[in-house]
Amino acid sequence: MDFFEHQDVARRRTTRLIFYFILAVVAIVVAIYFVVLIALTFVGGDATQPGAPNQYAETPWHPDLFVVVAGATIGVILLSSLYKTSQLASGGQAVALMMGGRLIDQGASDPAERRLLNVVAEMALASGTPVPPVYVMDNEPSINAFAAGHEPGDAVIGVSHGCLDYLDRDELQGVMAHEFSHILNGDMRLNLRLIGVLHGILVLTILGWYVLYSLRYSGRSSSNSKGGGAIVIVILIVAVGLLIVGSIGLLFGKLIKSAVSRQREYLADAAAVQFTRLPAGIAGALKKIGGRPETSKIKDAHAEEISHMFFGSALGSRKVQFFATHPPLTDRIQRIDASFDGKFPKRVEPVKVKPEEPKPKPKEKPRSPFDAVLGGGSTPLDPGGVLGRIAMPGMEQLLYAAAILESMPQPLGRAAGEPYGARAVIYAVLLDRDADMRRQQLDALKGRAEALSYRETERLAPLIDSLADGARLPLVEMTLPALKQLSVDQYATFRENVDALIEADEKVDLLEYTVRTMLRRYLDVPFALAKPIAVRRRRLEPLMPSLVAVLSTLAYAGQESEADVRRAFDKGMAEIGRADSPLAKSDCSMQNLDAALHALAEATPKLKRDILGACIACVAADGKATPRECQLVHAVAAVLGVPIPPFGATAPV
Repeated sequence: MDFFEHQDVARRRTTRLIFYFILAVVAIVVAIYFVVLIALTFVGGDATQPGAPNQYAETPWHPDLFVVVAGATIGVILLSSLYKTSQLASGGQAVALMMGGRLIDQGASDPAERRLLNVVAEMALASGTPVPPVYVMDNEPSINAFAAGHEPGDAVIGVSHGCLDYLDRDELQGVMAHEFSHILNGDMRLNLRLIGVLHGILVLTILGWYVLYSLRYSGRSSSNSKGGGAIVIVILIVAVGLLIVGSIGLLFGKLIKSAVSRQREYLADAAAVQFTRLPAGIAGALKKIGGRPETSKIKDAHAEEISHMFFGSALGSRKVQFFATHPPLTDRIQRIDASFDGKFPKRVEPVKVKPEEPKPKPKEKPRSPFDAVLGGGSTPLDPGGVLGRIAMPGMEQLLYAAAILESMPQPLGRAAGEPYGARAVIYAVLLDRDADMRRQQLDALKGRAEALSYRETERLAPLIDSLADGARLPLVEMTLPALKQLSVDQYATFRENVDALIEADEKVDLLEYTVRTMLRRYLDVPFALAKPIAVRRRRLEPLMPSLVAVLSTLAYAGQESEADVRRAFDKGMAEIGRADSPLAKSDCSMQNLDAALHALAEATPKLKRDILGACIACVAADGKATPRECQLVHAVAAVLGVPIPPFGATAPV
């Protein structure tokens, strides 16, 4: 399956999960109804009047009683599920904090943390996703990790401290590639919904325990009052029934969770091998888990709740378990390394991570196969290759990401990792190349931005000017974790400043449009300025006017003559088996493009594949992509929510 099929399967699984949840709720309602009926039958018709006629012994069906029981049970389950779901509404950050995670500062000086951040940044840039924040669980000595979030834009990575202590770089890269597979293939949203669903059923068990605990103190006094003994018996039977029914419901819930999770772990392992081309990396990490006394066990009280989200079993077992969320370690390793004999290392030593040393300035910069692309030249473009690499990046993409990071001056990388510096990086990227206009922008910014951010903008501007064109959008993506740390008021001011810088010259160029689009797409939802885009369009026909507008803009962005514009537009339309005419150039404003893209963003994943395929075919009409075209396609992909790898990664290596 490709990315779009994975997304479609994830949506169907979510629908199936809701169906199973409804079935479970119906079964629980019926079970609790009979528990209450048995309790009332056992004590008589009226618990407050012993000896009264037992109306509940005559027939098992009592509509009034069923309505009361069903209403109370459904209310408890739904409210509990909604409560837990609302707790996780902020996405991956809520899960990381719930697990006691500590956000790793992007400017961290600890060598092991620095290495982890570099690996995650490489993975994100190679796969075309925003760079996620990274959390470390300091109190967890085992080797484990998770990815959490609703979509790639709000994903976070969490790792146990054992990952930092015991994994070398290749092993860490294998584990992170596994987690990025979950990010790319739509597993995270389903995982979060599983937490909410199971919590609603869990509350019934908790309620039963609470009632039993309360009876220890209230039972004696109640039994001495008139009819009190009967009431206590009814409550006792109902409490035990809640415990039993809730426990059985949880068992079936765990079965669903395990069935959903186990197969996804095999797929994520395979994707990690494909991504890194280093089977020994992820296999080595799994072997070290088996060789450690703590294995992958997570001690936190919430471990069971999110056990299906971890890289390894949060319960720490190496063997097959009926309700296991993960396949046995031996099986996972042998699928990657067929020569593995099932014997784990007897001792796993900590890995010493050396501090990063400043790179010596070479007399002559060594040539890279990506130099032409990073420097702003055109790159050969194969539409099928780009689509085929979405959510399935490989070593070429990792090498390209490494080349991007290598090309960035260290002050820029450090600035992108902290809130004041991240804002300054964005401001500096948006500064005009014309000296007079730049001075005007800086004067306006001085009166609007925080003093520290303004000073950083002036300091970083020359470094941004010397930065390779192909590294600018990746640098913007690297600022996202730091920008998410802003307060609501700080983000509102930052957003206004970005708009002011873009509109200073009363026009919006493609780089400005792309930067603003990416920032709003990935930050507006976390700061409650926008709602996640819902899927509403399942047919292409109603979206054709919007697609024509996008293809027209792409054609004009990459071609000069009318004939070439028409040829590029026709190539895009042919990709979806349609024919039409491009809009006039005057109608291809950034404002119209924005409206068209937001309409296309409501399409189903499979429709998005056709839409993006048409856009890439339009850009590739002449066999290559210019930086302008690359920027615009990345803006299109950002709005559609598709993690598109950098085009330059298709260059031969």
